[in-house]
Amino acid sequence: MEFKDYYAVLGIAKTATEKEIKQAFRKLARKHHPDVNPGDKAAESRFKELTEANEVLSDPAKRRKYDELGANWRMYESAGPGGFGGAAGARPGGGASWGTGGGGFRTMTEDEVSEMFGGGESPFSDFFQTFFGGMGGGGGRADHRARSHARQHRGRDIEHEFELDLESAARGSVQRLSLRHDGEARSVEVRIPAGVSDGSLVRVAGEGGRGVGGGPSGDLFLRVRLRPHPAYQVSGRDLTTRVTVPVTTAVLGGEVTVVTLAGKSVRVKVPETTQPGLKLRLRGLGLPALGDKNPPGDLFVVIEVALPRSLTEATRKLYEELARDQAKE
Repeated sequence: MEFKDYYAVLGIAKTATEKEIKQAFRKLARKHHPDVNPGDKAAESRFKELTEANEVLSDPAKRRKYDELGANWRMYESAGPGGFGGAAGARPGGGASWGTGGGGFRTMTEDEVSEMFGGGESPFSDFFQTFFGGMGGGGGRADHRARSHARQHRGRDIEHEFELDLESAARGSVQRLSLRHDGEARSVEVRIPAGVSDGSLVRVAGEGGRGVGGGPSGDLFLRVRLRPHPAYQVSGRDLTTRVTVPVTTAVLGGEVTVVTLAGKSVRVKVPETTQPGLKLRLRGLGLPALGDKNPPGDLFVVIEVALPRSLTEATRKLYEELARDQAKE
């Protein structure tokens, strides 16, 4: 019987943090989950290994016990399949011989051994039972627990796209969606936070695939797709809109009113001799902030110039005079 290296099973270092253990398990469990690999016995076996390794290493007390065993496992192996019941390791009164690493031994009672390895609730599999001979009489219960755990599988995560208008994305909304997966149709009410942008993922816990054997359901991930808007173009969290000013405002300067997505009217200064296509930036007036890592976007205003469609006699004379002045320059 070979020692089970749970760190190798999860592909992590022995110094891995609890967060790193969790991340490694989630990544590998999704890859080898029986629901993702139906009928694949190798994947099912791998998934059970991952589950067992995670159960031990994610529990600080179990991990500490496992690490202590791992450092001395060959010594226990040499005691034979009977574990501490063999003559080499026997002590009067049911005690056990424990290596200290310095050549000495001390005697442990059955209660100490049972307490150290969790008695009948041992998270270890065959290699533990081989070394310790099922001490504590809990091997049957542990096997039953492991089989029950193996039958319970978390449901798969599901992703759906859905369309959202720009105003609802900016202010937040509650959407009722009709979804169909796992062979059934469902109506789900989803709260969309204010400030989502195109491509954002909204997680709905427990609304994914159904669990197996009483396992928890997976999660539903909704990917936002923003509908085109008649007044605003969207780029990430920034918005762009166009406003038209008279040619006199473009030449002489002035102000123009811009309506934001939130419906607020803002007066914007237009500098003199503004050229068509000039882009003015209004900071923070794009899509609102979404959490600490997604600050509000900006609103860009593109200036378009309206040329006169007809000329009065007086207006014509003014333009003719302007043309003569430009010719002199």
